[in-house]
Amino acid sequence: MNAANASAPTEETSGPEAGLLNLVARIESFIDEETAAIKGNPNYDLKASNTRKSRYLYELGKAFRALGNSEPSQAVVDAVRNMRERLSINARAIEMHLGAVGEIAELVQDAIERAQADGTYSAREFASAAPAGA
Repeated sequence: MNAANASAPTEETSGPEAGLLNLVARIESFIDEETAAIKGNPNYDLKASNTRKSRYLYELGKAFRALGNSEPSQAVVDAVRNMRERLSINARAIEMHLGAVGEIAELVQDAIERAQADGTYSAREFASAAPAGA
């Protein structure tokens, strides 16, 4: 079994566990796609991605409740562990992306403050340019 389908159900799983493993495999695929997109596309839509992750979280909760009180198989334990590792990598990519966005915002803010500080947009400049009696 390779990393791409490490969480796919096997012949030993059935019922709720198979459904859970299928869901985890879909989540892992999405997380891998998102991580690659974040690293390669500065305009990646994080809001839409977060909406999708929220939906997956809801589905994951339902899938775990469907297991009831039964002890999860080793396949489920391994799948969840693998998913957590991928989510950790994804979280680091998101942090780097947001850090870069923050740095850009800071640069823009500094440029605006410097432009305002040079007198170009001062109240005195506007007052002297206004027509008399206005």
